[in-house]
Amino acid sequence: MKSSEKKPLALVTGSEGAIGRRLVAALSKQHEVVRLDVECGDSATRCVTVDLGSDSSVVAALQSIRADYGKRIASVVHLAAYFDLSGEPNSLYDKVNVDGTRRLLAALQEFEVEQFVYASTMLVHAPTRPGLPIDEEAALQASWPYPQSKLETEQVVREHHGAIPYVLLRIAGMYTDRCGSPFLAHQIQRIYERHFTANLYAADPAVGQSFIHIDDLIDAFVGLVQRRDKLPDELPLLIGEPQVMSYEAMQNRLAYLIHGETDWETRQVPGPLAKAGAWMQNKAAELIPDSIDKGEEPFIKPYMVEMADQHYEIDVSRARDLLGWQPKRSLHETLATMVDALRADPLTWYREHDLIAPAWLAAAKEQRIPGDQLMREHEAYVAQSYAQNRWAHFANIVLGAWLVTSPPILGYGEPLMTWNDIASGSLVIVFALLSLSPRMPWARYATAAIGTWLLFAPLLFWTPSAAAYLNDTLVGAFVIGFALLLPPVSGVSPIARATGPDTPPGWDFNPSAWLQRLPIIALAFVGLLVSRYLAAYQLGHIDAAWDPFFGDGTERIITSDVSKAWPVPDAGLGALVYILEILTGLLGDRRRWRTMPWVVILFGVMVVPLGAVSIFFIIIQPIVIGTWCTLCLVAAAAMLLQIPYSFDELLASLQFLHQRRKQGKSLLRTFLFGDTIEGGEEQTRDEFAAPVRTIVREALTGGINVPWTLAASIAIGVWLMCSRLVFGTEGAQADSDHLLGALVITVSIAAFAEMARPLRLINLLFGIALIGAPWMLDGGSALADWAGVISGFLLIALSLPRGPVRNSYASWDRYLI
Repeated sequence: MKSSEKKPLALVTGSEGAIGRRLVAALSKQHEVVRLDVECGDSATRCVTVDLGSDSSVVAALQSIRADYGKRIASVVHLAAYFDLSGEPNSLYDKVNVDGTRRLLAALQEFEVEQFVYASTMLVHAPTRPGLPIDEEAALQASWPYPQSKLETEQVVREHHGAIPYVLLRIAGMYTDRCGSPFLAHQIQRIYERHFTANLYAADPAVGQSFIHIDDLIDAFVGLVQRRDKLPDELPLLIGEPQVMSYEAMQNRLAYLIHGETDWETRQVPGPLAKAGAWMQNKAAELIPDSIDKGEEPFIKPYMVEMADQHYEIDVSRARDLLGWQPKRSLHETLATMVDALRADPLTWYREHDLIAPAWLAAAKEQRIPGDQLMREHEAYVAQSYAQNRWAHFANIVLGAWLVTSPPILGYGEPLMTWNDIASGSLVIVFALLSLSPRMPWARYATAAIGTWLLFAPLLFWTPSAAAYLNDTLVGAFVIGFALLLPPVSGVSPIARATGPDTPPGWDFNPSAWLQRLPIIALAFVGLLVSRYLAAYQLGHIDAAWDPFFGDGTERIITSDVSKAWPVPDAGLGALVYILEILTGLLGDRRRWRTMPWVVILFGVMVVPLGAVSIFFIIIQPIVIGTWCTLCLVAAAAMLLQIPYSFDELLASLQFLHQRRKQGKSLLRTFLFGDTIEGGEEQTRDEFAAPVRTIVREALTGGINVPWTLAASIAIGVWLMCSRLVFGTEGAQADSDHLLGALVITVSIAAFAEMARPLRLINLLFGIALIGAPWMLDGGSALADWAGVISGFLLIALSLPRGPVRNSYASWDRYLI
């Protein structure tokens, strides 16, 4: 005798889904259950593969069941359906949901089926408003493709059920003890991570929708199957929790459970603005590299914004009367269980819900730090830092007001700068006000962007007003500084801030220490003062440019064709770069080589490559223009001396990025947000608590020393640059000596940095060039030629000894030949 003769037969489509697996287990206690799905998983119950999109597949599956179990079927529970959250039409809605159900019902006509239960959704009903629950007779209206397909499928059931009694089970949003709902999971994620959208809602947050726990849902299915002979032949039935949590109530509950906060604020955003924001987020996600967002798409789609004001509150009295059913669980209480599951193992919880875990969460697990503990400590740090430094944003509000009122007070006398300062000052006020909230760190960058524009504007408009130039330069610099320099520094990952060393592994000093940066900042101030003076002449703010040695050399150079090739005053552009260099040098703490690699790289780019370019233009001035500029030489010297001081921090960050990449970390993410690393040492002493002599010595000699060989090489370079005066050298030979001498000086000073000592070997090439120059170039006397040849041999000899290297630079040590 077949087992089907002992127990009534039940078919469950979509049996491998979350609901299907639980339902099969529940029905198997009193029924012979056959599972139907596209792919069959391991289970003790019989499973038949079926593709609802294929007529032949559906017919073949049911013929197989008929051959084994006969024609009589107690109940068919139809769960299988296509679903996605894109909000876009999809052919699978018709192929699987609508036509698939039609195929299934057609094939079932040859059976004696006592009941057909179709799993629909409460979303086939038109929404209501708080206090007015929906019952089964309420109007039907679907607002997006998924419920529209369910509504169309309900009509298919009505038209093609034949003699089979049916139930249209309209289910509320399903959840489990661990969550199970994508909408709830993303809401929990936003609050857990304190995403800025966690405080926003695109409608009145008093609306909400009914949910149902999976256990209560399974009880309802089982009740329907058990009472099938007592139910009407055509039965629409709503199932869910009659008590609805509003969106705001859910926000408050989750904020309390996750963060212990009782004052979570949910602000209503105008619908059009929210829809535009959702559209922009989705478009921006297409441009963001996967190494940053790991391919995650924004959950909130524009169509969801359109439905944000929809309220679904249901009347379940029919289910109570016909089934004796009522929910035993409540979403309000189960939210605590969901949060407990999240806290117990955040990474597993994220994976279960197809969420991309933030990088700091995975790093916290590697460091054996509970994720919620790390976040609480980070939030406490951010809150404390904001409280201590909020004055800076008030200062920017004052600076914005100062800027708005400056044009008439300072007498700009030009409309472009007047309207620029009024508009820029207004924007500074707005973004500085927003910056007062720790939940809007982006506003600090927006404020800094306006400050950066203020540095550019006087140059772009070639303002003839010295007051306007000075005002915008000073206000812009202070606005950037107040917006970005004070803690908490935005963009640093929580794990990078909370863990990791001050000194890089394998190093015996910290290249990001304040005393290491101090010489660069001081030299940048020298360059700034010189550049501002030269820019004042180019903009017409002063009538003459002072030069104690070269007569009108300064004026000739800064008004030459080379200078005029720039669309803005090139001296002013140099001053702007010096300001940004100073601000970048001040940005971040002594761990920034690993917490803010992008800042270190940016700082290095401004000092090294841009410095080398500016020095090159200084070098060629006497060759192209035929004169020198005393102040230009001072600025060049300041820039040149910065280079050796910047190498070590740049190397530390590059080593750090390389190591994290070797360990499988995202290079781009580490570059932008920093990370932690094992090894190294913490620096506990206050650098400025030492005696003044010690401070000066450490500031000047950190990673720097001057071997006598390099000092002698510099002397040779100076000698070569003076060959025109000493020997009367002319033409190509004079230009060659000048150029090679300047390059020797540049390379030798750069090689003062211990970690850049191999650069001295470049002087070998210059030595060879000096030896060969007399044979290839004209313009020098015999004495000058021999002096050049001797200088070349001396330079080669001086380039071979390395000189002392007193510090360790980890893996870089092997390159210090």
